[in-house]
Amino acid sequence: MHSNDAQMLVLTVLADGPRHGYAINTAIEELTGRRLGPGSLYGALSRLEGRGLIQPANQATGPQERHRTVQITDAGRDQLRAELQQMARISAVGLRALGSNPA
Repeated sequence: MHSNDAQMLVLTVLADGPRHGYAINTAIEELTGRRLGPGSLYGALSRLEGRGLIQPANQATGPQERHRTVQITDAGRDQLRAELQQMARISAVGLRALGSNPA
């Protein structure tokens, strides 16, 4: 899985409310049928936080805490919305093309 895919999945599940890493991965598995590897999940969380798209849900929580709960930021919601809209446009074109050329 590409890092952008992992980040998109994390933002998608966090749009529904704050979660810690294990709960994020469980929600991703429910959505996709696959779990992210620890490197993919925690790498995505680190990159998203670095970009200001997610933040700790409890500011008193240290960055090294094992079960740290994170939440999506307003910037994260904006980014997710833009990416989902782009994916919807791409999907519509692809499905239209498939519909006009049956296999």
